[in-house]
Amino acid sequence: MKSPVITKVLVVSDKTKEMMAQYFNEFKREKTPPYAILQADDGDTVVTLYESGKAVFQGRDADLAADFWIETEKINSGSAKVTSSDEKKENKETERKIPLRINSIGSDEVGTGDYFGPIVVTAAYVEKENIDFLLELGVKDSKKMTDNDIKRVVPEVIKKIPYNTYILNNTQYNKLYDSDMNMNKMKAILHNKVLSHFADKNKYHYDYAVVDQFENPRSYYNHLKDASFKVYGITFLTKAEDQCLSVACASIISRYIFLREMDRISKDIGIELPKGAGDGVDAFGIEIVKKFGKDKLNEIAKLNFKNTERILK
Repeated sequence: MKSPVITKVLVVSDKTKEMMAQYFNEFKREKTPPYAILQADDGDTVVTLYESGKAVFQGRDADLAADFWIETEKINSGSAKVTSSDEKKENKETERKIPLRINSIGSDEVGTGDYFGPIVVTAAYVEKENIDFLLELGVKDSKKMTDNDIKRVVPEVIKKIPYNTYILNNTQYNKLYDSDMNMNKMKAILHNKVLSHFADKNKYHYDYAVVDQFENPRSYYNHLKDASFKVYGITFLTKAEDQCLSVACASIISRYIFLREMDRISKDIGIELPKGAGDGVDAFGIEIVKKFGKDKLNEIAKLNFKNTERILK
């Protein structure tokens, strides 16, 4: 049984509308519904942007696809009006601010938006006594650091900071995605898995366990209903990497391991794999299929991405 299709509707300002039109230009479909500026594919989600400013996200990962534009609209206009087919009763985002100098466990993931390469999820444990050390190293959200900076900093970080990482390779990902599991369910299960490593409070004394919020807490825990062990008491924060050093550490460690895995795969196949999932990635996929056959994509790519359809054409 497949996961249900989710619909999220966001009303955006003219500024956000222009940004969306520019961003989705290279992903848009040839045919556009009446009164729509465009209709485009975003991973496993169809995005329709109307002249009125209404943006509709439909798909198994619609909540994930909409999150970026919700945050963008908040920046552009100060608020965001959102409705959801599965969250009408619970459409609140946690905006708790937490102190800097605390003991915390944070988790973050990378690779969910990359066609090639695995998904890497890491939980890191940061004690107050190590905060100045991390700040001096320049630790922050991995998206705000260059890959070279991450490669330089992370070996120093992991000498002091306990962490636990899980690498979901592409063969595993494709098998899971073909079953009753969308991206958010995978992420919830993997976050719970790496956080469970620090569940012994006699060994790890922490004030907060923090996860970068990708959906509401009720949905997060609903994904874990079959898990044998669940980590409770989590603080879900949007842009958590900017608020909590343990999440920032988890972010850069995940990125470091992701880059290492991408280098390993590239060396193995003799082709330097690109990051991301734009149209430019397709040429590399075509080259791989010609060289190894289409089955090779199952080992190194996320087959549910629209890139696969374009590559195999």
